[in-house]
Amino acid sequence: MELNELLRGLNPEQRDAVTTIDGPVLVLAGAGTGKTRVITVRMAYMLATGIPPERILGMTFTNKAAREMRERLAQLVPGGGADKVTLGTFHSFCVRILRREISALNYLGNFTIADDSDQQGLVKQAIAQCGYGKDDISVSAVAAYISTQKNQLRFPGDAANAARNNFEASCAAVYRQYQELLELQNSVDFDDLLLLTYKIFSEFPEILAKYQERYRYLLIDEYQDTNDVQFEIVRMLCDKHHNLCVVGDDDQSIYSWRGANIRNILDFPSLYPGTKAVKLEQNYRSTNTILQAANAVIGGGGERFGKQLWSDNGKGEPLLLVKTDDGECEADFIAGYINQMMTENPSLKPGDFAVLYRSNHLSRQLEISFRNLGVPYRLVGGQEFYQRKEIKDAAAYLKVLVNLRDNQSLLRILPLPPRGLAEKAVNLLKENSGAGHSMRQILNSDAVAGKLPPKGAAAARELAAVMDKYTTEFETPGNLAAKVTGYLRESGYLDGLQAIYRDLEDARKRRENVDEFINAIAQYEMKSSEPATLAGFLENFALLEENDRTEEPQNPDGCVTLSTIHAAKGLEYPVVFLMALEDNVFPHERAVEEGNLDEELRLFYVAITRAKRKLIITAAMRRMQRGVFRNQRASRFLLRLPEELYEVANSDELIKRLEGDDLTRAFENIFNLLK
Repeated sequence: MELNELLRGLNPEQRDAVTTIDGPVLVLAGAGTGKTRVITVRMAYMLATGIPPERILGMTFTNKAAREMRERLAQLVPGGGADKVTLGTFHSFCVRILRREISALNYLGNFTIADDSDQQGLVKQAIAQCGYGKDDISVSAVAAYISTQKNQLRFPGDAANAARNNFEASCAAVYRQYQELLELQNSVDFDDLLLLTYKIFSEFPEILAKYQERYRYLLIDEYQDTNDVQFEIVRMLCDKHHNLCVVGDDDQSIYSWRGANIRNILDFPSLYPGTKAVKLEQNYRSTNTILQAANAVIGGGGERFGKQLWSDNGKGEPLLLVKTDDGECEADFIAGYINQMMTENPSLKPGDFAVLYRSNHLSRQLEISFRNLGVPYRLVGGQEFYQRKEIKDAAAYLKVLVNLRDNQSLLRILPLPPRGLAEKAVNLLKENSGAGHSMRQILNSDAVAGKLPPKGAAAARELAAVMDKYTTEFETPGNLAAKVTGYLRESGYLDGLQAIYRDLEDARKRRENVDEFINAIAQYEMKSSEPATLAGFLENFALLEENDRTEEPQNPDGCVTLSTIHAAKGLEYPVVFLMALEDNVFPHERAVEEGNLDEELRLFYVAITRAKRKLIITAAMRRMQRGVFRNQRASRFLLRLPEELYEVANSDELIKRLEGDDLTRAFENIFNLLK
């Protein structure tokens, strides 16, 4: 394809980004500004100008993105060497390097890549070899620690030197042993793919020089999401020819909890002198009203490159801010309003709608409301609420109180959290049960306790005592949520979630889901026409789980999308509902407490820019939290929206109206409306 043909249809800024080939280039690609097109046309342009395809290296973060780019590139330059361009994820590129060069580190070229299960097993083995018991140090906590250290370029010796307390010192010792075990079996883990590539490039300049010469032109997608080790690999590769083009958006940097370092993109011009910065600000996705809202929201944030998104798509409809009485009413409104919009406008299909939320646990009530109305939906980036492991575990804790002989549930909860009741204790319980005696009945028996280590015996008696206490308490109906909260806390489950799951962020999300499970119990009790019992709730839970379970949709376009904002990044929908815009929900409670709101604000920006034609933002005046209704305050982020861009309504007004003109402002500003 001729050069002019390749450039046809590009706006001036896109053209600039495509044709500036030599030297460092920073492409600041705002949401919906045609980033993927720019990247693929840029590679096609390079090939058309005579750059050999073997000299081009493109890296992104997902296999899906890499496949899409390769397909588009092949269409642009059929038979022009597109298949010879190295294009893939960071990890796939590093595997390619290690297969050829890992012998420099005394590995064999036929190394295997340890999966999550392999890693957990090796960590467990390393813990034992370091002399720690299973309850002294958590496998998941150590695994998370090791991953963090590797992504921060720390080898075992570096980690030991950086240890700030006894826990980190213990983790560092296990890290050293774990790495030795990996090397003994000629294996690497997922993080090693990056770290060992960095090590080879750092310690063997002749190897680095070979790849610097081969890959003279580098293009990195989603650069704002790179971590420290990815940054260093890129820096070393381009250190000779300096032909580095990075594409990203600092306003969409939302993955610091996964190791992403926003400084990589913010500092790019100073780290690479002579950088040509190109801003892509023409948006091809949304109306100008939506973009003006996004600009206003992000404009008052922290350090950033200034961008002002605009569009040729016209002004569009005003944003709609909707208040509801509580979280249940909010979910009912969203499902009902989607149903109403599809009825009034047959051109709208379920796939045109998305409901976005800050945290996964908010999907529970939505799922119920959509099922009740028969509106098809799909969950993105997560399981249905009642299928999540922590919910199954919490339910198992309750089942053993209702059914003394539920051995399966008891076996499920004994190691959750780790308490010294490991495999030996489980085997003893199995051996001594039967003949009319359940495992729970003999949990604190002398027959079992006498054969356990003192710590395990004490743990068994303590757990049995808690179960006995709450079995008695639940014999009296009522006050279920408070009793469940007390039981899960005293049994160690609530506070033990951190020890069960891989990292602090994961444990926090699991705790939010368990809290939402307690909310479901409270709602069950409020709606029950008879005295509410734990057995009644578990019966209701089982029926919901069995009868209301949804199948994976064969046609995702025929379903409303329910998604966290994180999982929706990169996607777009004609109509977007953004729910639960309340302080301590969005922005998240932890961010408010820590005063770390910049990333939360960027997350709000990402949510707004998913909408193409219509954006509806909802907030509840009160929301159930841990089984108790609490009055809610409107999200401080809503105050950033210019008043001329939105209209306000109560949910009951909106769901009944037939004409858009009937919508009136009820309050001067959002804060007064929702406080």
